[in-house]
Amino acid sequence: MRLANKVALITGAASGIGKASCLRFAQEGAKIVCVDLKPADETVDEIRKAGGEASAVAADVSKAKDSEAMVAFAEKTYGKLDIAFNNAGVFHPKDDSVTNTDEEIWDFVIDVNLKGVFLGCKYEIPAMLRNGGGSIINTASFVAIMGAAAPQIAYTASKGGVLSMTREIAVEFARKNIRVNALCPGPVETPLLQELLSDPARRQRRLVHIPPGRFARAEEMANAALYLASDEASYVNGSTFMVDGGITAAYITPE
Repeated sequence: MRLANKVALITGAASGIGKASCLRFAQEGAKIVCVDLKPADETVDEIRKAGGEASAVAADVSKAKDSEAMVAFAEKTYGKLDIAFNNAGVFHPKDDSVTNTDEEIWDFVIDVNLKGVFLGCKYEIPAMLRNGGGSIINTASFVAIMGAAAPQIAYTASKGGVLSMTREIAVEFARKNIRVNALCPGPVETPLLQELLSDPARRQRRLVHIPPGRFARAEEMANAALYLASDEASYVNGSTFMVDGGITAAYITPE
């Protein structure tokens, strides 16, 4: 029970990495606040059926009032906040080259992926200070440190911003017993990715760069986030935590 007596708030809880993390954290004893645009009731039900404790709250992480409210909900429901996994994110199918991506798409992706993490930290940190410390995990991406195989300017820029912001916050609050780390996944086999890469040629364009020859599973990212959330990572702070199957280590991938 690596998270026994801990309260964890996880955004993007209805599917993908967020849902897998809710289930995994609950298995390790945490009480889970499941956050998504609509209440993640299915995730909560699965946790409760397995004997865990969880509650759902709806929030648009790009809105300050919603981000403030989700943290207030966690404190009101469970009395404190120990862990925050700012994982909610979007990838727009028309996010393309810098020369042809519409401003509206840029604003939408940046609002959710970058501003959403900023607002999460803005309200989570005071709650953790009231509790004597905590651990924050922000979902960045391997594209925060290298260019993507196919153009996706807004997404790549948003994740680079998350990584830089995470480092700064980690340094600022290190002596307040708050650790902040950036989880940087490679491509993960989620419903969103399956839809975006439904074209076999586009899918293969991505896969050729991945040394294991497959996309990651959401559960693999949940396990990485669990480590960062746990006291086992007590000296891990401000890290670029790569979980990408070796994409960023490879120069060329053999067939």
